[in-house]
Amino acid sequence: MSTKTEPLVLGIETSCDETGVGIVRGHTLLADEIASSVDEHARFGGVVPEVASRAHFEAMVPTMQRALDKAGVTLADVDAIAVTAGPGLAGALLVGVAAAKAYALAAGKPIYGVNHLAAHVAVDTLEHGALPEPAIALLVSGGHSSLLRVDDLAGGVVPLGATIDDAAGEAFDKVARLLGLPFPGGPPIDKAAREGSASIAFPRGLTAPRDLAEHRFDFSFSGLKTAVARWVEARERSGEPVPVPEVAASFQEAVCDVLTAKAVDACREHGVETLVIGGGVAANSRIRSMAQERCDKYGITLRVPRPKLCTDNGAMVAALGSHLVAAGAEPGRLGLPSDSAMPITSVTA
Repeated sequence: MSTKTEPLVLGIETSCDETGVGIVRGHTLLADEIASSVDEHARFGGVVPEVASRAHFEAMVPTMQRALDKAGVTLADVDAIAVTAGPGLAGALLVGVAAAKAYALAAGKPIYGVNHLAAHVAVDTLEHGALPEPAIALLVSGGHSSLLRVDDLAGGVVPLGATIDDAAGEAFDKVARLLGLPFPGGPPIDKAAREGSASIAFPRGLTAPRDLAEHRFDFSFSGLKTAVARWVEARERSGEPVPVPEVAASFQEAVCDVLTAKAVDACREHGVETLVIGGGVAANSRIRSMAQERCDKYGITLRVPRPKLCTDNGAMVAALGSHLVAAGAEPGRLGLPSDSAMPITSVTA
């Protein structure tokens, strides 16, 4: 398909605390504008849904205009509008879906309500081109830790495993708070870990033979979080200083070890030669290096988008929308719903 006939798609993302508007033509990224409300949530140590919803409402129009200006197009030029319909925070999703409906109605454009998790897979196409199918996708973020088999991104994905308690990103936030590091916890833990060594033997959840029999590709980080808390509390009770870099490095090593080991095992068991890693935690430097080492060992091709595309953004929604348009998928109804608990098996609403 030539660039002149590739679909020009606008994507809107408001599932959590990032207001994102992206514009793509085929697999080419033209604009990726983001307004974040993370600073407004930092003092609470986590995202406050009502604050996020208000921030989306206030940021939508200016973020949209910046994206259109950056891409050098108008709303009339786009072929379709895609919007995150779920999963995510209910109020935040409503703002994005309502805005997408308004823009689609005003401009007479088809609308696609898409799955946030599937969009994290699709965004890799903006970095590395069309996704080989089948592929295994490891999605790791503040709310999700999932292993998926992607046979046909437009038609749906097959869940292989998921977190049974805390997601990886959630564990990063909680451990960062324990160590007195800022929110969100991923970047400061990654930074602190570079100055320490992974010398503390923290547990690897769901990796014992008994656990693997029942939870082969599932994840659990609650026990790890508790182990870190107890270790830190023991040091504080004894009057000893807490070596933040060592704790950060050891915690990060435990998380990345489990994530990458299970992802590579899934590729080998299913005979799949491509592993895609997406979601905010995919920006972590250690998960990238460890995944590359393990993929190289077994001849698996690793695809990880650049860090900016790993976090929530409108570009990933536009990328999935473009894939759906190119595949001839039917657009959604103008009355399409948002679904805070949208299952990964549903790519569109």
